[in-house]
Amino acid sequence: MWGKLSNRQKALYYLGFAGPAMLFFILIVILPLVYGVYLTFTDWNGISLEMNFIGFRNYVDVFHDAQFWKSLGLTILYSAVSVVTVNLGAFGLAYVLTTGIKGQTFLRAGFFTPNLIGGIILGYIWQFLFSRVFTTLYKSFGWELFQRSWLSSPSLAFLALVIVTTWQYSGYMMLIYISGFLGIPQDLIEAARIDGAKESMITRKIRLPLMMPSVVICLFLSITRTFKVYDLNLSLTEGGPYGSTKMAAMHIFSKAFEEYRYGIGQAEAIIFFIIIALISLTQTYIGKKREVEM
Repeated sequence: MWGKLSNRQKALYYLGFAGPAMLFFILIVILPLVYGVYLTFTDWNGISLEMNFIGFRNYVDVFHDAQFWKSLGLTILYSAVSVVTVNLGAFGLAYVLTTGIKGQTFLRAGFFTPNLIGGIILGYIWQFLFSRVFTTLYKSFGWELFQRSWLSSPSLAFLALVIVTTWQYSGYMMLIYISGFLGIPQDLIEAARIDGAKESMITRKIRLPLMMPSVVICLFLSITRTFKVYDLNLSLTEGGPYGSTKMAAMHIFSKAFEEYRYGIGQAEAIIFFIIIALISLTQTYIGKKREVEM
């Protein structure tokens, strides 16, 4: 039947199925992106009806904005550390929860649950833990690590962000790694064990190469999610203390909506988007290449 249709009829079928999705994609993604790029060439403050074209002045101002580059550097460091901890934690959980231990289905659901909690709520929950519960441990047991709230120290507040991020995303990445583990032919594992291979070598030489698709997906998701962190940053530390944990997304928001310098904020957002895209595409390319080589 499909072969008997004319090209026009086929085009109408394609348009009928894909048309609504393409229309919403254009209206929700493409047009706002194009309009946002246009705003980077104006001096709009986000409120006024007056909007003057100023060329590349906003981009020049961005390159002279030391706070933006400081927040971007902090975001890169936070993302790098979080990606490692999230994926190591997720891989370890997936490994343990595919060994057939008792209650592994319940444990999978339990570890996945933090991902269902919104970043704002999650941040307030952990803010209470760091500020109230952990300091109580110092009063009860004298543990100096919890003598004061971690959120009052720049280095410990950064560590707190990493811990909460790892706790939130590990369960989600765990499910992807579990699917990778379950897709490994068990006869290869048994053959390696019969030949005397240890579990560490089996994981390094058999499991990891066969799980590269899962690794690529998890790295891509964790990189993009950690780079764009805002809600958790807002509710857990509010960028403090003294702006020491103010990530790039929060800086861009402050520039656009608190300082009313929307043009510069939008220019920073475009640069930030390009950096994330380049890092994510590079990681995906390298991962896919290793996947083919293996």
